[in-house]
Amino acid sequence: MFATPAYAQAAGAGGAGALMQFLPLILIFAIMWLLLIRPQQKKVKQHRAMVEALRRGDMVVTQGGLIGKVSKVKSDDELEIELSEGVRVRVVRATIAQVMSKTEPAQAES
Repeated sequence: MFATPAYAQAAGAGGAGALMQFLPLILIFAIMWLLLIRPQQKKVKQHRAMVEALRRGDMVVTQGGLIGKVSKVKSDDELEIELSEGVRVRVVRATIAQVMSKTEPAQAES
């Protein structure tokens, strides 16, 4: 009818047991963060820096596969790309997938 001392001692250790039950979940989240979330955030940061550094004369590839030269930077969100002689299209900056070649800044005349 009464609890023996051994059962009474085991009941007090429930707090540590609950932590041990959540430990695998915490480890899984930490591994997912290290292997998936952190590299993706780094990739997004690099893409944002690449897109912000675009300027006139850069050869770019859009996400749609179009290759062209940046002919004009219209606004913060929009570029004008020349695909061939006289063929210009407006694209959103975020759709630039890759910069194939960068132009060098013009030398200042002294």
